[in-house]
Amino acid sequence: MPHAPETARPAIADPASVDAAIESRFSARAFLPRPVPQAMLQDILRVASRAPSGTNTQPWKVYVLQGAARDALVNKVCAAHDQLRDNPELEARYPEPYDYYPAKWVEPYLSRRRAVGLDMYGLLGIGKGEKDKMHAQQQRNFRFFDAPVGMIFTIDRIMGRGSLLDYGCFLQSVMLAARARGLHTCPQAAWNRFDSIIMPHIGAGENEMIVGALALGWADESDPVNALHTAREPVQSFVRFLS
Repeated sequence: MPHAPETARPAIADPASVDAAIESRFSARAFLPRPVPQAMLQDILRVASRAPSGTNTQPWKVYVLQGAARDALVNKVCAAHDQLRDNPELEARYPEPYDYYPAKWVEPYLSRRRAVGLDMYGLLGIGKGEKDKMHAQQQRNFRFFDAPVGMIFTIDRIMGRGSLLDYGCFLQSVMLAARARGLHTCPQAAWNRFDSIIMPHIGAGENEMIVGALALGWADESDPVNALHTAREPVQSFVRFLS
């Protein structure tokens, strides 16, 4: 059956609309040092807590790091990241808590993954084989890209895989509520492997598992890396309309 024709979407007149928040969101990788008011953070998380979850389990737990608490965690994890570069045999110390990515990459996902890496390194002027520069850029993850706010998200280990779907709704709600207030974010899975360092630092219980992290703040629009806006597939490539 042929695809249903896609009608042109009208221009968004209201910059505060949900559509505007969705379409203007991108993973910012450079932030300004400008602080984010505590009341604004509280409000973002309050709004995001309206995200749906199966039987209203609300499986999310959030640790908000700022100031000295943020900086101390950054220093610990960056030190571990440097140790891994110098001693790859230490890799076994930092297993992933769950399989965020596939064990083997196949198309079309492999090409999409490569494209975003090539585009980002191209904007930053990092060439193939420049390992020190690549390591430094990877470590920007563990500095929250200089964002003043870092969030660590955890879940009770007893919860099922479906709760991770609920968590995705919550994380998207956090990011969109942030955009509604002029902020930008970058969701980060890179932190996950260092959960043995992170969890004691934030005071998480033994029953908790890290889900991911988020950098949040005011994007540095002058930084070249923030010109990276990833491509999206057209609707007709991933949707079948049945009638």
